[in-house]
Amino acid sequence: MQDYLDPRNAEGMPNLADSAFAMDFLLSVKNGIRNYGFAITETASPELRKILTSQMERALDLHAEIADFMIKKGWLNPKDFKTQYEVDLKAAETAVQIAEMNLFPIDTDRRGMFATPDQ
Repeated sequence: MQDYLDPRNAEGMPNLADSAFAMDFLLSVKNGIRNYGFAITETASPELRKILTSQMERALDLHAEIADFMIKKGWLNPKDFKTQYEVDLKAAETAVQIAEMNLFPIDTDRRGMFATPDQ
């Protein structure tokens, strides 16, 4: 049985975590853009409409910046469905593997695993 709390068993996790955080950020910004669109159509105040439009334009720029970053990293492939499908499938398989891990073993004693000063 592997000890998943041992840092040596976290190989590759930073890249997977970074791509997941970036996708979550991208989706949050996209949701914000949609909400700005709704708010713009619901407000009767021209001043507020102007402010919301400006904020939505900034959110659109942020979305483009995040998407460009993800494309450069290979985490997002909007023009290549097959490659994106493979990326999504790997992410789903990884999520299933993580869900199957025994992340909270009964024995949580970590003495001797890390360099610590003598006490």
